[in-house]
Amino acid sequence: MATKIALLGTGLMGAKVCKRLMSLGSWSVRCWNRTAEKSERLAEFGAEPCATPAEAVQGTQVIVLFLADAAAIRSVLMEDPSVRPQLKDKVVLQMGTIGPKESAALALDILAAGGSYVEAPVLGSQPEAEKGTLLVMVGAEADPREPGSPHHSTVWPLLRALGQESNIHFIGPVGTGAAVKLALNQLIASLTVGFSTSLGLVQRSGADVDKFMSILRASALYAPTYDKKLQKMLDRDYGAANFPTKHLLKDVRLFETEAAAAGLDTRLLAALKGVVQDTVDRGLANTDYSAVFDAVAHPGEQQQATKPQQ
Repeated sequence: MATKIALLGTGLMGAKVCKRLMSLGSWSVRCWNRTAEKSERLAEFGAEPCATPAEAVQGTQVIVLFLADAAAIRSVLMEDPSVRPQLKDKVVLQMGTIGPKESAALALDILAAGGSYVEAPVLGSQPEAEKGTLLVMVGAEADPREPGSPHHSTVWPLLRALGQESNIHFIGPVGTGAAVKLALNQLIASLTVGFSTSLGLVQRSGADVDKFMSILRASALYAPTYDKKLQKMLDRDYGAANFPTKHLLKDVRLFETEAAAAGLDTRLLAALKGVVQDTVDRGLANTDYSAVFDAVAHPGEQQQATKPQQ
């Protein structure tokens, strides 16, 4: 019999995860999203759209979260009196990007409500979610791949459906998985803004961009993301987003807060945040995050994005 799960948050990533799980046939998925049409369109893939979170979690074994942030999670799970009592004996699998302290606090609250908690944020985007090749960072009381883990029979099959076994990494206790994920997302911002700045100078100098890229590709400085974003930057056409600029801004802000609490120097983070904020202010919030090039290389302009495809 198919395992019953609730999937809360069917935006860009949640919808792809839902489709992936339904295609495998091992799960019965009840889904909910604050914008109802985003969950309703998943009915054609076999999922059961629900009008409320309480309806979605009723009768399920695992609650999978792809909600926007920790505040949204608390609003849905902990502050809704029709949901919190239903957490008893259920596993909450948190797969979005939130802070390590937020994740640890959430775990304690879910435990107090009689449930259990595993954090498993992912690196990758919509294509990887559809193919089941996401990189997964797990924080939990025990590695769910181990037969002795309390989550081996519930969480481990889900993780294997979404990420190849070699790509599922048990990091340590709750909070450590969230920290590694946040650290990786900070690199998305740093690498993209850094590359944008170099590319902008090359263009302004009149140097050949192709020669610049050839040298970069042959060096230890190269990262594949540069080529993935290059044409978007050259065309200043950032298109529909797998990971939109507004989400990058949320993650940079969150990393800055966590870094300050950890006693790190946050001056560079403040500058990164400023660049991404400027990009959002240009009307590029919903485009691909490569749009940070616009803010870096064309600071005096206020280009508006072409409306992303739905």
